[in-house]
Amino acid sequence: MAIIKPFRGILYNPQKVNPHDVMCPPYDIISEELRESLYEKSPYNVVRIDYGKNSKEEDKYTLARKYLESWLKEGILIQDKHPCFYGYEIEYSYKNKAKKLRGVIGLIKLEELGKGVYPHEQTYAKPKADRLNLMKSCMANTSIIFSIYRSKKRITSQIIENQSSPFIQARDLNGNIHKLYRICSDTDINAIVEDFREKPIFIADGHHRYEVALEFKREMSALYPNQKDAAWNYVLMFLSNIEDDGYLILPTHRMVSTSMPIREALKANENLFDITEVSPSEDLLDIIEQMGPCHFGLYINSKAYILRYKGPVPEHLPEELRKLDVTILEEVILQRIFPKREVCYDIDIERGLRMIREGKCDALFLLRATDVEDIERVALAGLRMPPKSTYFYPKLLTGMIINSFRENL
Repeated sequence: MAIIKPFRGILYNPQKVNPHDVMCPPYDIISEELRESLYEKSPYNVVRIDYGKNSKEEDKYTLARKYLESWLKEGILIQDKHPCFYGYEIEYSYKNKAKKLRGVIGLIKLEELGKGVYPHEQTYAKPKADRLNLMKSCMANTSIIFSIYRSKKRITSQIIENQSSPFIQARDLNGNIHKLYRICSDTDINAIVEDFREKPIFIADGHHRYEVALEFKREMSALYPNQKDAAWNYVLMFLSNIEDDGYLILPTHRMVSTSMPIREALKANENLFDITEVSPSEDLLDIIEQMGPCHFGLYINSKAYILRYKGPVPEHLPEELRKLDVTILEEVILQRIFPKREVCYDIDIERGLRMIREGKCDALFLLRATDVEDIERVALAGLRMPPKSTYFYPKLLTGMIINSFRENL
């Protein structure tokens, strides 16, 4: 299904910069405060390209292009002379358990979604406009799409595991260690290409970036109809094997603000729920994880509750979506019971509780993590979960590699 190929990656030159100082998180989790900190960290931090600021004279997209071009001229960034695949490994820990995420970075041929590459979440229009403007200005993929695939033979996984000497290594803001390996032998390249030939790919993190790449391809193909294999027909992607069990899917919780009294509104719909009060000192997320599907955590002021959905299956939804916790929370609890509401999203429960204490939201609804099998099932059915249904961890670093659409730099 998927067509993957090697490419001439653009990498930071570790002889000229400290890799720890020039990388940044994905743009969509960078706050204004963090962006300022990254600007101060290094004059060569990639945030200036991928998520920059306007100056008095020029917009951020023009500045991004100028940074990319000047850093290449200065040798801060270097482009490989020959096409390679790139092994990417992240050493991290979660709940005091050491883990490794591994995958391969290559170029995936752009296809309409549902034809080899499958989304699983809905997207928003505003981030796509920003990413498209950046791509047009830089003529490059400046950050990596995170995708997953399933291969029981683990051919590509074994090639990555056999790499020994990373070209570049960097530590992220959480202390995780990121390593990038060049994979340039013809034997390994051919094996990777063959390994992906019949594999469906599921976008984990980067739906907006893939849809933007598709739009850019359409625009460029209209301008240059005869360039069927032009660089803009491909997109930069990291692919991790589900069978390696290297990543985590964390739940994204909902912080709700509404003029309605939440406890009373839920009580009025007690035919849909059992509501049980528990001690606020209990680990609410752990409780609902153990209880299984259709259980939700809820904090209101200083009180904590377990909600068990017992109502009817939402028959108006496709079968693949009906029993998902995130669908029940969005379609039944939030939309039906609280039609007038504002919702914020976060994986950090403590931050949500702090917002309640500070009067910035009225309640915090906790979700269990979405299973990868649910992602595969929904995606292959051509459907999408609500936005913020999944949070893949750890996050890839922006700046580890860039893909240019220009042939000669």
